[in-house]
Amino acid sequence: MKLKLVTLAFLAAPAFAEDLQPRTGWEVFPTDKTYTDLVSDTVAAIKEGGLIVVTQAGPTKAAASRGITIPGNRVIGAFNNDYAVRVLQTSTAAMIEAPVRFYVTENANGTATLSYKTPSFVFEPYADDGGDELRNIADELDGRFQSIAENAVK
Repeated sequence: MKLKLVTLAFLAAPAFAEDLQPRTGWEVFPTDKTYTDLVSDTVAAIKEGGLIVVTQAGPTKAAASRGITIPGNRVIGAFNNDYAVRVLQTSTAAMIEAPVRFYVTENANGTATLSYKTPSFVFEPYADDGGDELRNIADELDGRFQSIAENAVK
């Protein structure tokens, strides 16, 4: 009976994926910062970097309200109206990707990682529509996102 209870408890315990690892089209910045600090620093760096925090979403608080503890997880959408207008001038379909998102995840050891898909990767499927101008916008955003990420993790 005890073995059965232990087995049931183990099966009921949530299992979480490993810490985020680099992948094609992504930039990944592991840090020594806490999840809360990295979220705050990322929001500040976005504003300092000339973009606007358009959206923020994550399951951590909602899960906690249900009595479930999961690692910190926040998606932060960043863009601005200048980029929106410029993207729309090249491809209506490409705007589905705005805002481009940063992703803050809490690691198993209590530190946090900042990651994002590069804007050039995000907008690549629309290159035939948007042509060189969309590629130029995406390249410009790549530099801006890189700078924001570097400021957020320092």
